Amino acid sequence: MEVLHSYIQGSGPDLVILHGFMGMADNWKTLGNAYESAGYRVHLVDQRNHGKSFHHPEFNYQVLVDDLWRYLDHWGIPSTKIIGHSMGGKTAMRAACARPDRIERLLVADIGPKAYPPHHQQIMEAMIALASTPPASRQEAAQSMEKRGLAPGIVQFLLKNLARKPDQTLGWKLNLPVLYQSMENIGAPLEPQMTYPGPTLFLRGSKSTYILDTDRAQITAHFPQAEIADISGAGHWLHAENPQEFLQKSLAFLAQ
Repeated sequence: MEVLHSYIQGSGPDLVILHGFMGMADNWKTLGNAYESAGYRVHLVDQRNHGKSFHHPEFNYQVLVDDLWRYLDHWGIPSTKIIGHSMGGKTAMRAACARPDRIERLLVADIGPKAYPPHHQQIMEAMIALASTPPASRQEAAQSMEKRGLAPGIVQFLLKNLARKPDQTLGWKLNLPVLYQSMENIGAPLEPQMTYPGPTLFLRGSKSTYILDTDRAQITAHFPQAEIADISGAGHWLHAENPQEFLQKSLAFLAQ
């Protein structure tokens, strides 16, 4: 099995960052630079079927966690601090519960341990439609997706996945068919017995509904040391919508 693609920058204690569903390491480059400046060796990782990492028909949290262990072993990292957003947060939570000795501090961005119903149907269908008739330009791609009802901000986020193929047509980097078939796997909850005793911070967007006040009991059942803090004025993409506050609160936690 291949090792996940990543961008590694800086020197110091290791900090691994895992993106969300349909995201990629590139989404974290600005914050990655800031963490590097704060003295970390930053690993911006593409999870399987995303970004520049390998495509594979198997896609569930068990294999995503296995990919993480293979990555850490490849780079000789016995333990690390980790940040995971959305799907990446679920991967990070499961990894911490499975091997608490390898995760020094766990920061989860806008996702909880509960089950989430599939809710990317409209986005996926717009992306599949684009793949069936490749656009001549990014502008044409944007117009096509906005006509299908996607908000301009979401469209710009998704278009980062668009790249020129060897035949010069525009196509998606991510493994769209597998991700489409695996949407239910991405919403899977943590099993009740999964716990992590280490320091844990959940950052949630103040405008997001992914982590509710009513989720606190379930979160602390899995993560007894968990704290929950809000990122003001932000939705689910809180690290992109309010990067300054995200950086400030994440660095304060990581440095403890």
